Amino acid sequence: MDPYLPAKRWLPLLLAPAFAVAPAWAQHTVIPNENIRYEYAQVLRAEPVYQTLRATSMVERCEQSSMVQPEEEERRGLSRVMGAVRDVLTPGRRGQSTDEDGGGEGEGDCRLVPVEREFRRPIAYDVDYVVRGVKYRSRLPTDPGNRLRVKVAVTPVVAEGNQE
Repeated sequence: MDPYLPAKRWLPLLLAPAFAVAPAWAQHTVIPNENIRYEYAQVLRAEPVYQTLRATSMVERCEQSSMVQPEEEERRGLSRVMGAVRDVLTPGRRGQSTDEDGGGEGEGDCRLVPVEREFRRPIAYDVDYVVRGVKYRSRLPTDPGNRLRVKVAVTPVVAEGNQE
């Protein structure tokens, strides 16, 4: 009795999946060769493609009270200019509150108002370019500038009837 007899029985069954797909050369198929080279194309135009984003934020708006303070009525000429400068430079006056809660009396009616803003940002570029006299268009992630490096690949076409 042959000691390798069980292996001889199972070996063809184990190798059957490997032989089920024959390699390309065994099917008499010609694998086309691909010739690749790199060239530079002349860029004709690069037009940005924008994404529009909208954001809403809450901004505090205050309406000034219409009451005129008595000291402003009395100011005239140079005194009025000096008083305005003093009001701006003095903390706790003219819009700056000295109260602990942040709201000054007589400052006006303040409330939060939604303000919508719109932002546009370029996300891609539609690029028109010429390679060997033929015009092409591609969408690229960045602006390529004046020249664009392109890959030129030439592959022979093999007719189905000429596979021998």
